[in-house]
Amino acid sequence: MAMLLVLFVQPIYAEANTGNEDSAGVLHFVDGKGQWQEPALVLGSDFDVRVSGLIADSTLVRTFRNTSDQWREGVFVFPLPEKASVYGLTMKVGERTIVGEVQPREEAKKTYEKARDSGRHAATVEQQRPNLFTTRVANIPPGETVSVELSYQQLVSYRDGVFELTVPTTLTPRYMPGAPLAARPQEWQGGWAVPTTEVPDADAISPFTVDVDDVAADSHRASVRFTIDAGLPLARVSSPSHELASRQDGQVMMVQPQAGEIVMNRDFVLRWQPLAGQEPGAAVFHQQWEGEDYLLAMVVPGRAGKTRLPRELTFVIDTSGSMAGESIQQAREALQLGLETLAPGDRFNVIQFNSQPHALFVQPEQATANNLARARQYVSRLKADGGTEMASALTMALESQRMSADEFSEGTSPEESSRVRQVVFMTDGAVGNESALFSQIRRQLSDQRLFTVAIGSAPNRHFMREAARWGRGSYTAVQDPADISGPLVRLFAAMEAPVLTDIEVSWPSLSASMQEDSFPRRPGDLFQGEPLLQVVRGVPPVGELSVSGRLPGGATWQKSLDLQQAASGSGLNRYWAREKIDSLLDEARIAGEEPDKARVTSLAVEHSLVSPYTSFVAVDKTPARDPESTLVKDQLPTLLPAGSQPGMARYPQTATVAPLLVALGLLGLMFSVAIVLLRRRAYL
Repeated sequence: MAMLLVLFVQPIYAEANTGNEDSAGVLHFVDGKGQWQEPALVLGSDFDVRVSGLIADSTLVRTFRNTSDQWREGVFVFPLPEKASVYGLTMKVGERTIVGEVQPREEAKKTYEKARDSGRHAATVEQQRPNLFTTRVANIPPGETVSVELSYQQLVSYRDGVFELTVPTTLTPRYMPGAPLAARPQEWQGGWAVPTTEVPDADAISPFTVDVDDVAADSHRASVRFTIDAGLPLARVSSPSHELASRQDGQVMMVQPQAGEIVMNRDFVLRWQPLAGQEPGAAVFHQQWEGEDYLLAMVVPGRAGKTRLPRELTFVIDTSGSMAGESIQQAREALQLGLETLAPGDRFNVIQFNSQPHALFVQPEQATANNLARARQYVSRLKADGGTEMASALTMALESQRMSADEFSEGTSPEESSRVRQVVFMTDGAVGNESALFSQIRRQLSDQRLFTVAIGSAPNRHFMREAARWGRGSYTAVQDPADISGPLVRLFAAMEAPVLTDIEVSWPSLSASMQEDSFPRRPGDLFQGEPLLQVVRGVPPVGELSVSGRLPGGATWQKSLDLQQAASGSGLNRYWAREKIDSLLDEARIAGEEPDKARVTSLAVEHSLVSPYTSFVAVDKTPARDPESTLVKDQLPTLLPAGSQPGMARYPQTATVAPLLVALGLLGLMFSVAIVLLRRRAYL
């Protein structure tokens, strides 16, 4: 009985320590009666986005208003676009403006903590993931407001004649695989998760996620403004996420939400489309920064003829708890659309995963009417629950396709040898171990292609884009539940055959050292509607850029760009620096080595960028708070993404003695039963 008690108590107490359920523990923001209380800090956000050509430059102002009678430190974990380059930080307190500077990460942390502890106003911004950042604001006076202004830029997405830009406002709680590194201490943590063997910074990337009714009526609201100068006449501007109000001045379009301020519980997605016949076939931009030339080129190949190859297609669908609600409905519908694209001669399989993967077939089967009917019925019954063990699902999908390819490698028909092997991964990407998954994709990919479909109102876009890049496929987002078919029809049509393979890019007078500063160094295949983007440093706008590749059927395609016709661009140096840093990190990951920290830090400081090894910090010189007075830390929550189930909320909590009391009660019950049995035996 003692052994059974130990086995029973251990998992209960371990579960209480994970903080994964809002029913465990005690709420952090509570009043004297133990009831939920709104956070003392009211959060406001203002996005001002200016688009020029292919670069979007954004100013994000966060305001932290202290409604309490105590000095506060605000900590807020928030998303930014997955390729955002944060290059400026300014803090405003009353009439004072403090401009931040980039420092090595540990140095910036010490600078901030020293200022905080001495009572001075201070702010810092550090990167947790390429699309996830943390802002800390110290010594917010009672009843006062402190604002932090961030400047960042991103590249505008272009595909199938449509430009797209995303402003993330919240994030889906991520699954943290692995065993806890240590027992959780009995004190408040920075996040709802504890560090694990696979996600050692889990507590830093798991902000509390609450319902919109759990914060003040004027908190977690944002104003958003876009000014679009695309350099060509526009036919329409639209959004799958919000109703728009727009006005045009010449070729410049001003756009904002029709409702005014928006609730920060879904990504804001904006799309614009040029007039028919005005779609860019090629464009080149030039900037000179500190004596160096930077060029950014975009080339869009023409549409190729329809050369369809037989395929082996594996659909992988995320059925974990984070997909509950609208997300699982979208994923089921998306998968059903994918099944409709299969033709006689194709092979396919369906894999679902949550805490563990499960496949419809042991191996890919022929796309017969009977097999497709079984698949449709299987998909219609899928429900969302459990964890997000993505690694095992990737292994099942990629390894089964590789084994299938090996099985048919000898003595196969020409049709089998030319079969295209593809994996379509449908998920919200709510995982914390992204880096390990990217390495796994590279190891197991072989000659397959991995395509990702982002599901939900606030997916992990960084994971989705990077997984597709490592998988030599492409990324598609499903934003509008009313128009799932639009983006997916284009994706499945493009998957039938690449437009361009064996791509080569040749810059004029490009030396070997300059070749190292051209990104991407090895362009992947282009699928229908996708552009080739290339950025280079050290090449003047003279001569011609040549791009060539191979079309389906073996014909050669080539296009030249006159660099002297380059349009003026801005922020190209930061875009190049971001690509250079990502390249250094990728090389280290592939080699299984530690990244060149000194080189990454030097690049980030030179171009004033936040990176894994650098942070922005702004410090006021004059103390505002008496160091002897109390400073209260508030971990500001994010809002639960729209369409998610209420059970996905992650409130602040800590472990309680409830499991111990349950265990003691059971122990007493066991002893009572034992005594009764012994007494009955004695009487017998």
